[in-house]
Amino acid sequence: MKSGRVLPLLVLAAVAWLPARAAEVPVIAAAANLGFALPEIAAAFARATGREVKLAFGSSGNLARQIAAGGPYELFLSADEDKVRFVLDQGRAADAGRIYCVGRLALFAPNGSPVAVDPDLAGLAAALRAGEIRRVAIANPELAPYGAAARAALERKGLWQALQGKLAIGENVSQTAQFALTGAVDAAFIPYSIVRAPTLQGKGRAVLVPEALHDPIRQRMALLRGAGETARAFYAFMDGPEARAILERYGFTVPVR
Repeated sequence: MKSGRVLPLLVLAAVAWLPARAAEVPVIAAAANLGFALPEIAAAFARATGREVKLAFGSSGNLARQIAAGGPYELFLSADEDKVRFVLDQGRAADAGRIYCVGRLALFAPNGSPVAVDPDLAGLAAALRAGEIRRVAIANPELAPYGAAARAALERKGLWQALQGKLAIGENVSQTAQFALTGAVDAAFIPYSIVRAPTLQGKGRAVLVPEALHDPIRQRMALLRGAGETARAFYAFMDGPEARAILERYGFTVPVR
């Protein structure tokens, strides 16, 4: 992959709001942190079954609202559990679905950043005290579960208030990572799955944020009412060995069935 390539999530997000059942290919609403792993899973699914799916990426909150409003989706792969509960309460999900993976949050500092990355966020705190921080990027905590996890971690380390006025809020984790890649911020809280992607290799330093600093990021999926045979087959495929292996390669933990 060429070094400067724009994150594919931003391109794939444009698939959202396609006409329902276009060419009988189901549209899957997927959290932005799956933007690298899920296209590989969809390709493996196509090889195994001869069937195709279309992928629409975005923040889980925005996707949940689109689903509640009647968006043309047949399967929802959320980055948390609450958004699936929301669409279920709205009568749009077939059932409560199931957890398909658990994600991890990472702190990423691009090359040239004054921030030393460490699990305690001590380097971030030191750079902040020294007045070396221009901007720190997180995804919108109201829409993106990884943004909510970043806010929780910063609050628990006593840095949230100190960073007010210096936060760059991305609509989703893809945009947040793009802020870091373009040098617009000194650090970014992004999913570990994006850190593991080829696009970010050699572009900076990263460390996992301890899970004790935020609630577990349990990612839940659910079939939506009216889902067709292909969407149901893809839902089952997400629990199969090929999909699980791809998720693990991108740093996700997959549940034992």
